Amino acid sequence: MRAVTAGLVAAALTAGAPEARAVSFVDVTKSAGIRFTHENGARGKKYLPETMGSGAAFLDYDGDGWVDVFLVNSKPWGSSGDQSLPALYRNRGDGTFQDTTRAAGLAFESYGLGAASADYDNDGWSDLYVTGLSGNRLLRNRGNGTFQDVTAASGVGGTAFGISAAFFDYDEDGFLDLFVANYVEWSVEQDIFCTLDGETKSYCTPESYRGLSPILYRNRGDGTFEDATARAGLADPTSKALGVALLDFDADGWLDLAVANDTQPNKLYRNRGDGSFSDEGLSAGIAFGETGVARAGMGIDAADYSGSGRPGILIGNFSNEMIGLYHNEGNGLFVDEAPTAGLGRPSFLTLSFAVFFFDYDLDGLLDVFAANGHVADDINAVQSTVTHAQPPHLFRNLGNRRFQDVVGDLGPDLAKPVVARGAAYADFDNDGDLDLLVSQNGGPARLLRNDGGNANGFVRVRTVGTRSNRDGIGARVEATLPDGRRMWRLVHTGSSYASQSELPVTFGLGTQPRAAIQVTWPNGAVDRVDAVASGNLVTVKEGEGAIATRPVGKPRGSAGR
Repeated sequence: MRAVTAGLVAAALTAGAPEARAVSFVDVTKSAGIRFTHENGARGKKYLPETMGSGAAFLDYDGDGWVDVFLVNSKPWGSSGDQSLPALYRNRGDGTFQDTTRAAGLAFESYGLGAASADYDNDGWSDLYVTGLSGNRLLRNRGNGTFQDVTAASGVGGTAFGISAAFFDYDEDGFLDLFVANYVEWSVEQDIFCTLDGETKSYCTPESYRGLSPILYRNRGDGTFEDATARAGLADPTSKALGVALLDFDADGWLDLAVANDTQPNKLYRNRGDGSFSDEGLSAGIAFGETGVARAGMGIDAADYSGSGRPGILIGNFSNEMIGLYHNEGNGLFVDEAPTAGLGRPSFLTLSFAVFFFDYDLDGLLDVFAANGHVADDINAVQSTVTHAQPPHLFRNLGNRRFQDVVGDLGPDLAKPVVARGAAYADFDNDGDLDLLVSQNGGPARLLRNDGGNANGFVRVRTVGTRSNRDGIGARVEATLPDGRRMWRLVHTGSSYASQSELPVTFGLGTQPRAAIQVTWPNGAVDRVDAVASGNLVTVKEGEGAIATRPVGKPRGSAGR
């Protein structure tokens, strides 16, 4: 993506907060037919990986215009009488899902932790990458409802402790490369005894183990990848990475990486445009907390939440550390404004894993979601103010870089305390507003339907690359409203924690009737659509502009594939 002029300031950000609409999130997991419960293998031995899983993903694997659900599973240690499988649920388009795990060829057992999805081979079908302990898996979508395990042939298996992953085209050759965030060196044989009370074993912190370098796999374009980590300057054996987000923080047209590290400095890898990266995390101000100590970074996201035209960074941290909300000042520096923006105090005692920006009420301002849950099931015995299960945060963007935690106003289902890990958003019921998928560590997944968000208007945009990668990952999509407001989104994978949200971008229009759309592709080419009426999804194809516009709620079929 070539350089894009900054300074898109949304008028609403200086005019006060839009009127709040009545929105609730309703737990429809059971009625939707989702029956998945995560198996973390915990049987009292307190092995570190038991606290980490698992992730969740939204993807449209069969291309019918209704987003499907993939849930990552772990497994018991040693032999077990029952298989512990991941789950793929096909969206029937009527509010229910069908379990197609075995039919799709995904009935494999592994100690899985995270997932990412994108069309890595540019054939028009969404593929899957599953991270985990002692090896990851690349699952190629055949386009007939089934997946093929191509891990060995492609060369992206790894043998480490993979958590989060992101597909992106770092060298802009039209093929999606793959970044994998690895955690620590751990095995059953290396397990260490740790304790909170001096007697019984508890889960160790990552400080007890050596770190692991992330891996960058370069896509050769022939179905195989090469390990480009060292050549790209990303080799770092001190890293204990849990989350990765894509952004172009310096607006030079090349996708950069923001990496959340657990008890190690966070990283901001600047893409030099020559196949290599430089770490700007320290000089940018995101490496450490305000006390100069590395925090326990979990999930991460990047987006323009302030209307400045520049992406800020959101990082979920451990309890007693508060969430980090870094405003991009435009001069290479980020300032953590969580305490003044209203995120700091409410998040101080919670442990936030998955975090992301999304516009839940479609007022045009990006809100913040954080899925919370402690790693220690006995934490309350030593810290009376901290619990294992925790309610999430949903911070409504009030404008003027201020937020308010409104989770208590959005229904009892959303506010329920759980031991959350992964989370993702998508419009699973095709009604325009964004729903939530939350995974629990050792517990059932939760599908939360957004009721009422679509009282405001919206436009959704799907990108199809030609010279660029097929999904348009890295494209900058801008919307201009009749009242002069301008906003933008980056088409991206990664973000959150070990999870994948949908690829189409959603613009909340508030009361505005339409939006003009501009897509700047990774290679700098631009396509424009003069006006898209509220309530529609437009598919923009590189070099052709709008190739399909349809009211949200109707299936896409094969249009634009």
